[in-house]
Amino acid sequence: MRFGFSMNAFRQYELREGIEALSEIGYDGIEILLDEPHLFPGTATDEDIEQVLTWLDEADLTISNCNAFMLSAIEPSTESKAAEYNRDTEDFHHPSFVEPAAHDRQARIEHTKNALETAAALGAHSISIPPGGPVAKGISRNVALEAFLEGLREVAKTAERVGVDVLVEPEPLLLIETSDDFLELMDRIDSPRVRCNFDAGHFYSVGEDPIELVETLGPYTPHYHLEDIPADRRHEHTQLGEGAMDIDGFLEAVEATGYDGFVTVELYPYGETAKEAADGAMQYLEAHGWV
Repeated sequence: MRFGFSMNAFRQYELREGIEALSEIGYDGIEILLDEPHLFPGTATDEDIEQVLTWLDEADLTISNCNAFMLSAIEPSTESKAAEYNRDTEDFHHPSFVEPAAHDRQARIEHTKNALETAAALGAHSISIPPGGPVAKGISRNVALEAFLEGLREVAKTAERVGVDVLVEPEPLLLIETSDDFLELMDRIDSPRVRCNFDAGHFYSVGEDPIELVETLGPYTPHYHLEDIPADRRHEHTQLGEGAMDIDGFLEAVEATGYDGFVTVELYPYGETAKEAADGAMQYLEAHGWV
């Protein structure tokens, strides 16, 4: 089991700065943000990709995953912006796979296909994507699920062609929230390239025990996200050891499966103090004997 850190906390930094910082702190891996301001698949050139690969080689860092979940480079249409939601949503969720407007749904699909191509060029094994998205008022869950399945089947073709996994990441307040939601989705998707980005904090936030889910979702999981979550289980990514999750128990459960891939720490709300957050997480992992 190896540890990475997600660059979505480093959006106020140049990509090279983030790479160098994580190398100095001692991480083995890095989750590349496939969005502005780092490496947006819609504009990234072959030269850009080669430059990133050079930086990673110099820093001795391996790509743990490519984050195609967050999306700020594409503005949703006026129609989707005008939609109302039953719950608060973050700007980077839009445009989603389940937007009211078909052209916005297609924009997310095309971005995901481009992200898969970019990940393949980087030599990455996977990208993570949102589990549908927030569902607008007036749209039933069944209608939203069908829209998500339609988009997922389209991007799965690209995933199979380029040999990169597309990892659905269940998240509170979005279409696919729970482990049961995810397993239902798997029953309706026939592609070996569609799998799970297991975010421990997300499952904890929806009232599940991520430790118990390690065995259940293990066959679908080639990559994990880790953060702490407050005791009231609100979806707020918190520094390791500063919330209520049993971080060590979770890592013990993952280790017991023989998993030898990456656990990526994801602390995107710490944008003002990204280096300090990455260092603090590493200090926790070192103090608890994980690295």
